[in-house]
Amino acid sequence: MDPNRVLNHVLTEINKLRDDQISHLATGGAQSFDGYRHVCGIIRGLTHAEQLVNDLVQRMDTTDD
Repeated sequence: MDPNRVLNHVLTEINKLRDDQISHLATGGAQSFDGYRHVCGIIRGLTHAEQLVNDLVQRMDTTDD
């Protein structure tokens, strides 16, 4: 299996999960400040994971050249 396809799939899933959390916040899903902080932490973690995968893809692309 092509590593780029796998990483693109991972990025797609990360984005779906983050979008779900953002929608949760936007529709008033956080019932307390602690709940809000928790969801913000999830979003922050998913954003960090996305950046790590993007960095890996970029490194893979530059080593292939």
